[in-house]
Amino acid sequence: MVSEPAGRIRSLRTYSAVSAVLTGTIALYIALVAFGNITDFDTNQQFVRHVLAMDTTFKDDDLMWRAIKSTALQDTAYVAIIVWESIAALVLIAATAMWGAGLRGGSVRRARQASTVGLLMLMLLFGAGFIAIGGEWFAMWQSKTWNGLEAATRVFLISGIVLLLIHLLAAERTGPDATHDRNATD
Repeated sequence: MVSEPAGRIRSLRTYSAVSAVLTGTIALYIALVAFGNITDFDTNQQFVRHVLAMDTTFKDDDLMWRAIKSTALQDTAYVAIIVWESIAALVLIAATAMWGAGLRGGSVRRARQASTVGLLMLMLLFGAGFIAIGGEWFAMWQSKTWNGLEAATRVFLISGIVLLLIHLLAAERTGPDATHDRNATD
């Protein structure tokens, strides 16, 4: 229940439900991404190969020394991405289940911690990995064909928003006007 004057979330069930839905949505998304990369390995393998090879960029001599031409190294990077996505998906699925336990009145501290780990994993992959390294170091922004910056930015931002909401809602739950004992909700 929400207290109108204070605007604080009073119900652990509401907090847990909102957090479970948000975490579960991201978990479903990244699980499907990982599953797709595993079952349709070749499609995104080509994406990673072209980005790392920089073969569809402007081919500026000042940048091309960064290109990775070895298909073995390209494929190793792709497998590492899939493993990272799979682990993040498992962490977020577990966090969603923990939020579900919070709906039954249990502690949500571990759920919030697991969600934080999973969401930060996604932000690292899509922010540091795809936006920074892929986009800038390997000049993916120059490619009209193999440019995943828009998708990476979308996942980075959505993960960040969910992370912020989970922690802001926690702050609302543990504020000075909260009716439940802080230790019960953390």
